[in-house]
Amino acid sequence: MTTRSAITGEAAGVPFTALPPAGDGEERAPLVVTWHMMDAPRTHGAFAAALPLTGVRAWRVHLGLPWCGERALSGGEAAVTERIRRDAVLDYVDPVTRQGADEFPAVLAALRERFPVDDGPIGLVGGSLGGGVALRVLTGARVAVAAVALVNPAIRARSVAELVEAATGRPHPWTERSREVADRLDFVARAGDIAALDPAPALLVVSGELDHPGLRRDAEELTAALRERYAEPGRVRLASIPGLDHPLAEQPGDEPAPQLPLAERVEEVMTEWFTRHLSGRSRR
Repeated sequence: MTTRSAITGEAAGVPFTALPPAGDGEERAPLVVTWHMMDAPRTHGAFAAALPLTGVRAWRVHLGLPWCGERALSGGEAAVTERIRRDAVLDYVDPVTRQGADEFPAVLAALRERFPVDDGPIGLVGGSLGGGVALRVLTGARVAVAAVALVNPAIRARSVAELVEAATGRPHPWTERSREVADRLDFVARAGDIAALDPAPALLVVSGELDHPGLRRDAEELTAALRERYAEPGRVRLASIPGLDHPLAEQPGDEPAPQLPLAERVEEVMTEWFTRHLSGRSRR
């Protein structure tokens, strides 16, 4: 279905909102794929409204995360909350990011068949837990990626568990298995895997100055670890946004809404990043 310039549909069973590049949308252009937050904006349509990336001359395809929107769990938000409280690593971070990453190769093939995108390296965007999906795709999907932009991302599963501990006052139920999974979902520890990619992507992390301290720490440590490993450290950037908390839209964030001024600032930073790095040839 098409509404103005936005195209909604499904690719390999995954719902999306696609925004064509400026012009008639028929010429071949780069592809940028995004995954939204579990916080506001929490659906592909709402994320497309919050961060449309209008200035990026590319197809921007905003994918729906598992457990959200059209793919909401039976029981809705209460069911998600119950899983988070039970085990934030094994029952929340891991299954959502694993499904999002596992389904991506088929989604990408379907998008390339449906839209006039070029066959060059793509761009990835992820917000909050959607950032964890983007990092998991980056390190595991064997897809050439030219540039990545993350906003308030879930870089370490342990940090998400710490947030849940603080919110509930209950210690996380760590087991040998959950520790192994948390190690695998620690992308600071896996900075070498990112730097070793060919091409190694230009990577931007946008961090709200009012975001959770643990997530801000992870953003700083990931970008520092990558700068140490990149031959061109300038291809890694941490951008701090004054006044930005964790969400990018007003609650509840299920439906498209007018873009907030702070989200507009995030979009400006991301647009500059993709304009500089998406079309160029990535190098280590």
